[in-house]
Amino acid sequence: MRVSLKEVKQKTCKACGGKFRPSLSTQKACSVKCALAMAPVNHDKARKAIDQRKRREIKVRKEGLKTRADHAKEAQAAVNRYVRLRDAHLGCISCDKSAAWQGQWHCSHFRSVGAAPHLRFNLWNMNKSCSACNNFLSGNIVAYRPALIEKIGQEKVDWLECNNRLARHDIPYLKRMKVVFTKKASRLEARIQCNAA
Repeated sequence: MRVSLKEVKQKTCKACGGKFRPSLSTQKACSVKCALAMAPVNHDKARKAIDQRKRREIKVRKEGLKTRADHAKEAQAAVNRYVRLRDAHLGCISCDKSAAWQGQWHCSHFRSVGAAPHLRFNLWNMNKSCSACNNFLSGNIVAYRPALIEKIGQEKVDWLECNNRLARHDIPYLKRMKVVFTKKASRLEARIQCNAA
C-alpha cells in the first residue's frame, strides 16, 4: 500500500533548517545542494570513528606483541611510583638527604632485581632513595641496611636476606601488578593532595 504525499510528515532539513516532505524515510536534506553541504560533516564523523577504531586495533596489536620483559618493566614502573609516593614524607633511606631535597628520587631495592628477582615487587625490599645513592653507590647498602632494620625490623630484614626461593612472574601476574599499583598510587596521590590543601 503506497502512502500519498499528503500523508508523509514533514521533516526539517539538517542543512538549511527548512521544512520538506521526504521521498525516503532516511532522507535528511531537502535538496541535493543541502545534502552536499552536509557531506563534509558526516565524512568527518565517519573518519573520526574509523581513526578511533584503528587506534584501538593498533593498541590491541601492540599489547599482543609485548614480551614478559616489557610487562615486567611496566609493572616495575607502577610499583616504583607507588613506593616513592608511600615514602614521600621520608628522606633517602641510605643517606642524610631529607624529604625536602629537590633532586630526583628513585625506588631502591635492598636486594637487587638481578640478585633476587623473586623479591622484585616485595614492598619491604623497596624504599625511596636519592638518585646519587641508587645510581652511583648501587643503593649504598652499607647505610641502607641499618636504616631498613630501623624502618621494618630485624626479623623482616633477615627474611629478605635469607629468601632465595625461585619465582618467575608470568604475564597475567605482571599485568595485575601494574593495574593494582597504578590504582594504589593514584589513590595515594589524591590523599596527599587533599592533605596538602
